[in-house]
Parts: sequence; C-alpha cells; structure tokens
Amino acid sequence: MADLFDVDAASKKSEKSVRVKELARLIKKYQDSYYNGEAEISDAEFDALWDELKSLDPQNPVLKKVGADSGNFPKARHVMPMGSQEKAADPEQFFAWAKKHSYDEYLVEYKLDGASLELQYENGNLVRAVTRGDGMIGDDITVNAKKMRGVLQILKGENSSSFTGGVRGEVIMTHSTHKKFFSDKANCRNAANGLMKRKDGEGAEHLELICYDALSTDGKNPFSDEEEKIEWLVKNGFTTVPLYIAKNPEDVVNYRAEIMEKRASLEYDIDGLVVKERAIDFADASRARPERQIAFKFSLEEAVSVVREVEWSESGATYTPVAIFDPVELAGTTVRRASLANPETLRKLGVKIGSHVVVVKRGEIIPKIERVVKENLSSEKNGEDAAQKEIEFPKKCTSCGTALSDTPARLYCPNKNCPKRILHQIFKWIECADIRDLGDATVNELFAAKKINSISSIYDLTEEILSPFFLDEKSIAEKKESLAAKKVLASIKSHSRLSLAQFVAGFDIEGIGEVMVQKIVDGGYDTLEKILSANSEDIEKIYGFAEISAENFVAGVSENSEEMRSLVEKKIIVIEAAAGGALAGKSFCFTGELSTMKRAEAESLVKKSGGAVKSSVTKDLSFLVTNDTKSGSGKNAKAAKFGIPIINEEEFLAMLK
Repeated sequence: MADLFDVDAASKKSEKSVRVKELARLIKKYQDSYYNGEAEISDAEFDALWDELKSLDPQNPVLKKVGADSGNFPKARHVMPMGSQEKAADPEQFFAWAKKHSYDEYLVEYKLDGASLELQYENGNLVRAVTRGDGMIGDDITVNAKKMRGVLQILKGENSSSFTGGVRGEVIMTHSTHKKFFSDKANCRNAANGLMKRKDGEGAEHLELICYDALSTDGKNPFSDEEEKIEWLVKNGFTTVPLYIAKNPEDVVNYRAEIMEKRASLEYDIDGLVVKERAIDFADASRARPERQIAFKFSLEEAVSVVREVEWSESGATYTPVAIFDPVELAGTTVRRASLANPETLRKLGVKIGSHVVVVKRGEIIPKIERVVKENLSSEKNGEDAAQKEIEFPKKCTSCGTALSDTPARLYCPNKNCPKRILHQIFKWIECADIRDLGDATVNELFAAKKINSISSIYDLTEEILSPFFLDEKSIAEKKESLAAKKVLASIKSHSRLSLAQFVAGFDIEGIGEVMVQKIVDGGYDTLEKILSANSEDIEKIYGFAEISAENFVAGVSENSEEMRSLVEKKIIVIEAAAGGALAGKSFCFTGELSTMKRAEAESLVKKSGGAVKSSVTKDLSFLVTNDTKSGSGKNAKAAKFGIPIINEEEFLAMLK
C-alpha cells in the first residue's frame, strides 16, 4: 500500500508541469527585453531561471532558441551561425565539460557583455551589418553600424581584398562614455543596445565593435585555426578580444580567477570567458548551441581578494582559522571574512598572508575560500608589498593553557577538563534537550559560580541553588520564592525524555550533530550500548561518514561514555525507543517564514513525529518546506536540481495528520 504521507505523485507531476510553463514564459519574456530594450533582470537571475528549466525539462524548445529583434529594421539572414553557447557557472561545471572535451590546449577569450553584430563583406567591402536576432535572421542596421568605432567598411589587410563572408563581434559602450553621456541608463549594455537600434541612428558614434570571429563563405578562409583567426582580424585593423592559450583545464580556472580580479579595471564589461579548442570546427559552430566551446561565466557569488590576516575562532575545544581579506561584493552583500574550515583545508589550499584567493558564496551558503590564484596579476596591490607570509598557528589553549593538538582535520584542546570545553558542552546539551527556560546568561552565571560543571550537574540544581540568581538581596533576605527558579526547574524536568539521537548529539562531539547521529541510529545502532560498542570502521560504512568523521565520533563517544551510562542508569535521562511516527524515515529542511508557527516549533514537530531536521539542502533530503515554492532562491534551485519535493506549510501540516 502506498505511503499515505507521501506527496501525491500526480500532484507533483502537475506542479512540475506548471513550473516548466512558467519558467519558459519568463525566459522568453526576459530574452525579448534583453534583445529589444533594457534587460529587466540581471544575468545571474536569468541564469538561475535557465538552469532550473534545464534541470526540470532539458529538452524544452525554449532552451534551443535565442531572442528575436523588433520589427523596426529590414531583416537579413546571417552568413555565419550566431547561436548561443553552452555555459558553466562555476569551476565544477567547467571541469565536467572539460572532462568530455579533452584538448591539447584551450584557447580562452573574454566573453563580452554587449550586443552581437555580424558584419557581412563581399570582396573586402562591407555590404551589411546584422544583429543577432533569432540566431538565423536579424535586423539590418548597416547605416548605424557605419558610425561605430571598429566597424571597417573596406578590408585592407594582406589577402583580404577578396574576402567574402562574415566577421562577428560585440557592440559595447565603454565605462567612460557611459559615465559622460549616458549615466541615466542602468548599464553599458542596455545603453548600447538602445543606441544601435535607433531608427535615426543618433548616438551610434558612441559605440564600439570588438571582434572575435570570422568565416569565409566561399571556403577560402585566410586562417587555419582560432589563433590565426584573431591574428587575421588584428592585421585588418579590427579591435579584438585578448587571447590566452591555456595548457589544461586547471590553467583555465586560474586564468579566470586572475581576470575576475582584473575585470573592474577594464574599460568595457565582460561577464565571463569563452573557452574553445584550437581547431576550427565548422560542423559544431553551425549548431544552434555549439558543444565544443563553452561560456565560462563569472558569478555574482564569486570574487577575488587578498588575504590580509587570519584569526582563530574558538568554539568549545576547536580552533578554526578565519581569513580576513579586502572587502568584496558577493550576492549583494559586502564580505570581508571567510572560514578556512580546518588546518587540513588551509594547508591544501596553500593560503598565506598576501595570497590572492577566490571567495565564493553560492546560494545561502556562508562565504568560503575556494582556491588560491596561482599566478598573481602583479607584485603589488594597493601600494603594499605583496610578499606572502606563512600563517601562524596558535600553540596553547587560551582557557587552560594546554598544548593544542594539531591533527589534519582539527586544531583543538585535548584537555577534557578544559573549562571552555565543558561550558560549550553544557550549552550544546541544553540546545539538544530543548531546555529553553535555562537561558545563556543564567548558564554563564551558574558556571562561573561553580554551581554547574557538567551535563549531569544540571540535574542536581535545586530551587535553593537557583533562587539567588533571580532574586535581589532584599528578596532573598525576605525568603521570597523565585518563580523564575521554579520555571527553570520545571523546564529541566520536563525535558528528561530524549531520543537516542538527541541524547548522543548533546555531548557535543566535534562535527556530529543530531542529523548525523540519526544516520547512525538508522544504520542499525539503535541503542546506547550498540553505539558505545561501535568502532570507527563500523561507523565509516554509514552514509554521510568518512574516515575522519567516523574516528571523531568514536573518540567522542569513548570520552563521554562514563557520563552517558551514568545518566541513563540513574534514570536521570530516559532514552525513548524509536517510534514509527508520521514522519519516520523522512528529513525536512525549512526556509523562509512560516505563517502558523515559528520554525523552531515546526522542527520540534518533525522530531516528535519521528523525522529528522536538516539546515541545508542535500541529496538525501526528503522535503524542502517553504511558503514560496516558486522562489528562485538557492535552496529552491538546489532542491529542484536534486529532484527533491518542495512543499508548502499546508502540505507539511497535512503530513503530520
């Protein structure tokens, strides 16, 4: 019998169909505004829509088309293909493409952020200038094009007087021109797009054509490969894009990082790189979407900066390196810091003080340093010597003075009795046991007064011990009762029944939260004794665990085993047997605001119903819950990519029934 709590398959299919139609409509709308007027959304927002449609319906006809021009000019057919390119939004996608397209070398050019134009020549004379249009037919704007800088009406290069064919380029507006004459326009691209298609041709003289492609229609190409093509364009007097020849895919990625840093200093806009092979592949170029070249785009969620210092964040026993770098804009926010995770990550990346690094912030993930730029663009930045220095590691615990243990994945204080470790563990326990009335300030005061010094000591608290922390001296002298103390005690007692996952997670084992412990429980270790008896080889076999996380878990359990057994044997804590529950075996991630309850309440309901809660979208997530199911947010996009059902609050509550 089908699980009554699953979202109905037919309903999901219908929702997908509706979303596909909506995405196709939006993409067509924004393509039209891009080609015929001023773009309504950013490239990053358009790419998110495109990627979502591609994940839901890879063969959708909209993905095979480009936009079309207005009817303000005569139409003309292209002499060379002007289709759109495959794209990679990040290094991972580029490496996946490069794995399928292994070349001896990769030719890399700037991807200009302007408007495409094809110049058509007959025997070296310009006869027509045609916009991109629908990829096959565009607007004939020859009169306007002749006013633009970089548009040659007669080819005078060697062996070019007989050239018949097309030259392709991008119409751009420089930043200085935009600032001086067209600052009322949103950006250079929008301004250029509007001017090149004015019927009266006014303002076209402020535009410039930068070229990157050419094709002879009579089969007599004056060049034999892509590098010679650029050289031929230069010899004829065309302004061209720079050409970089990369040895391998890693070289391309490093060059991209360098150009990301240099990008702001260019006089015109670029939004990525075009990567292709040396050989000219006419068959591939004739496709609507060529496969043997790719647009390796920049992202609003990536930037290059320079590391100035490294701070060490202390959380419990662990010391985490945090890089401080020159401020950069990422996804609409200014970012100055990013975690380096652990010593192993820091060393593998090769980060040093003064390193140029790629900082990323994808979706709703916190900023992180993805890689070090291998070849810096210059030896100086902001007038400072760019000499790099090794990062200095702390040697001793700032709380107890114990020498820190430097393992590949962790720099930490090994002293189990370190006051800072104990306090952090107490806070973790209160969070997992959901003892909300025992607030942070009270815990800190109790710990400082040595009234609590372990998890077990929380359950030794009495009204007599607690009252002085809530009453003033006069109230204490008058022997008044503290309602706050009573409330805290009641909260402690009412949260003495925990699931096995809550119980083990409460002991603050490094890198092991409740979701991870639940995976262990689901893997067959469903009693405390089974968990205490497990070795790292056993845990490593469980999905989501690797060698280091398995070793951390087993070591943490061993270190806390005595107190774990004591709490259970003395019946201070009762571990509830795993119940089926309406949500058993399912995991949920919540994003955005809920209307009938707070997110913490919803997460609590999931746990009480046998389900698990996750803070991010992963491949094994069962449901993403949001009241904005059509949003283009990072979590929604990631869920769509993995095929994870996106449900609203009403559907979530129905599952609880």
